[in-house]
Amino acid sequence: MNKNGLPVYNQDMAHWIDLTEKHLGIVLSDEQRKQFQMLEEELLAWNEKINLTAIRDPLGVQEKHFFNSLTCFLGFKRPPESMIDIGSGAGFPGLPVKIVLPEMRLPLVESIDKKANFSRHIVDKLDLKDVTVLSKRAEEVGRMPAHREGYEIAVARAVAQAPVLAEYLLPLVKVGGRCLMQKGARAPEEIQEAGRIIGLCGGELSDLLRLSFEGIEGEGNLAVINKTRPTPGEFPRAVGVPAKKPILDSDGGK
Repeated sequence: MNKNGLPVYNQDMAHWIDLTEKHLGIVLSDEQRKQFQMLEEELLAWNEKINLTAIRDPLGVQEKHFFNSLTCFLGFKRPPESMIDIGSGAGFPGLPVKIVLPEMRLPLVESIDKKANFSRHIVDKLDLKDVTVLSKRAEEVGRMPAHREGYEIAVARAVAQAPVLAEYLLPLVKVGGRCLMQKGARAPEEIQEAGRIIGLCGGELSDLLRLSFEGIEGEGNLAVINKTRPTPGEFPRAVGVPAKKPILDSDGGK
């Protein structure tokens, strides 16, 4: 039993669970602890046969995938009822957030089939409701009526540079919603470069939060962008164009 009187299914997970409560204020239920343990076990097992992620040790999974994913909560105004995860890879950060918020509607967008298939497997294994996995590109999803400006939160990490992510994410968010970008050390420079496209797509930078926590290896940044106006119909541009021709502050044009 831990200090809250709840069983810890895997004692090796107690460290990150305690740090999640300490730093993020998230207290995991008995069932949620079990789900995270199952997610860890399945990810490590699949990774032995299929290259899903470069992180292959339990501590790395707990800190780099689970804890890091849950830092999204620092960018929420309130727990969202809907969130879309762009370039989710093996389901991060979307799946950990979904475990904590089981009623949240969550599409995971991942164009690489083997990674999308892992997410489908986990959704079934953990019996997660109201989760869809889309094997599509972000630009395609951003132009689909079923998804365009349909979410309170759009999130991405380690997918692309900030100017590209802004064009991916903002078309998916309702006015009044937010985009969250989990970024590394270059976040301030990237966000400055993305200023023009953020404005063109109807967004405004709200905050850039430094992510550094005692007991957690490494650090990063969380860029929080408010959606203040509808995104013009020309965005996102065609598949591949945002990455090949990002709209930067220094461009002076498209």
